[in-house]
Amino acid sequence: MTTIHAGEHIPHAATVPDFGSTAPAGRKLAIICSKGNLDMAYPGLILANAALGEGVETHLFFTFWGFDMITKSRMDELKFTMLGNTATHLPQGLGGLPGMTAMATHQMKKQIAQIGVPGVPELLQQIVDSGGHLWACRMSADMMHIAESDLFEPVEAIISAADFIEKSDGAQIIFI
Repeated sequence: MTTIHAGEHIPHAATVPDFGSTAPAGRKLAIICSKGNLDMAYPGLILANAALGEGVETHLFFTFWGFDMITKSRMDELKFTMLGNTATHLPQGLGGLPGMTAMATHQMKKQIAQIGVPGVPELLQQIVDSGGHLWACRMSADMMHIAESDLFEPVEAIISAADFIEKSDGAQIIFI
């Protein structure tokens, strides 16, 4: 490592850190997926996929509306709504017009496909195939009357929050 002293020019290469090629042994990531909108499904899944690619043990816990991501009857039908989403940079009144959610959802799915990112079910399967773990929240399942048979098959189990805390012991936790 080169030491740079006051007044010295910093070479361009020195400004790019070397993160190494693999994660240190024992790294763990736990992602809590609490939202079922199309635009909120992807951040957790992309992070999980990236972590697995770096060799990080990865667990996803689906709770509340995040259940839509793993419920067989809904996972292919996630929507993107502009209503209440100020990040769309469009007038909020447009979001309430008939057909706007369908149009926004279609456009988002088209853009996602154009950059080569798979749909939610395919991305979930890719995560499982790469060694990721999918868990469903017991309280949410009970509240929504969802049985294990209603869920995407690779979901390992419906577990309590306390069980997930045990499984994610020592993990970095991301709540989405």
